[in-house]
Amino acid sequence: MLDLLAGFSREPAECIVRVNDAPIEPLYPLLVEVSVETGRNAPDTATLTFETRRDEHGEWMVQDATGLLDDIPLLREWNRIRISAVFGLREEEVLRGFIRQIRAEYPEDAGAAKLVVECQDESLQLDRTHRRRTWGSELLPSSDTLILLETLGNYSGLAPDPLNAPGQPAIVGLNQDGTDIALLQSRAEENGYEFYIRGGRVYFGPPRTALPMPQPTLMVYAGQAGNTVSINITADAHQPDAVAFDLAAESGEGSSEVVVEPDLKPMGSERAGNPEAGLVPFVWRMSGDAGTDEAALRAKALQKANDADLHKIQGEGELDGTLYGHVLLPGLPVGVDGLGSRLSGLYYVDSVSHVFSPGGYRQKFRLLRNAWGDNLASLPLPGPLDAVMGGIDLSFGAGISL
Repeated sequence: MLDLLAGFSREPAECIVRVNDAPIEPLYPLLVEVSVETGRNAPDTATLTFETRRDEHGEWMVQDATGLLDDIPLLREWNRIRISAVFGLREEEVLRGFIRQIRAEYPEDAGAAKLVVECQDESLQLDRTHRRRTWGSELLPSSDTLILLETLGNYSGLAPDPLNAPGQPAIVGLNQDGTDIALLQSRAEENGYEFYIRGGRVYFGPPRTALPMPQPTLMVYAGQAGNTVSINITADAHQPDAVAFDLAAESGEGSSEVVVEPDLKPMGSERAGNPEAGLVPFVWRMSGDAGTDEAALRAKALQKANDADLHKIQGEGELDGTLYGHVLLPGLPVGVDGLGSRLSGLYYVDSVSHVFSPGGYRQKFRLLRNAWGDNLASLPLPGPLDAVMGGIDLSFGAGISL
């Protein structure tokens, strides 16, 4: 009963792949591996590797496959694709997007022929149309919120994340000369924000290190409750404590130094670093070509300061997906337990690599942290619904049982 209330699951992990909302059931026996790369600063991508064979009619079982109810090719560029991990009756999305590239390989050994399908998340559709326009005028200024909303209005199925930040107001004369994805990525950089699309929601805002509900805890050397195969933690002393830039004087003569410190809440009881070492503060200076607008310079400096702050403590390791029972999501905090009073505590998930294969479901992760100290006892425990950040879809169908 306690396991049930905590959302704890030991069900064998299963991978479900849907193309245009239909499971690819006839192709599951030929699906060798599914790998997905997810992160907080780049589009999510996936690679599906199939064995393929030629039948007595000269047709290939994978590349010539069609839908169950029609003769339309199943694996076709720009078909929508969704990859999910299923744990018993609970399904969690890993990637939602489009088929970007299909590669058929026919080596000398016909038995080694394979089809490789490359996919990208929903950001791919924002990279199709080159636009030239100017955002905001003196009479009618624009803002990052308006730019995001109007840009997303060109695409179905995408909506802003409720936790988005407003960005910069009163934008005048911003020239767009490129695709929508390039515009939004540049606006995120100008604000020092993260920008990614997950589950139909577009996140545009600062790192969400202080969310009150972390993901289920990574358990290290925890006996039957353990889920972490391996983990390594590194403390990097050569990360600056602040970022500075020179601001030109309004008179045009001389300049003044502006020092920007990180504004992220410490993820432990003691901020990383060693002030007792007796050294002068470690301040990194931005180059002079960063621009002259103070608001833009401050935003860039804050982004660099926060990024350096998060990279003071870094972790990398691997999860057993079945034992963890969830999809670990980048851009959200997670607790790590079993590393002792100094290294255990809350971490920020930077990236996760998912691999579904006959050998099981593994998740390789990269974590970031800006503080020391085990603070897990002060954090709220995630409930069975809180753990599933991307929603629950109880659609059933055959998949790769691992």
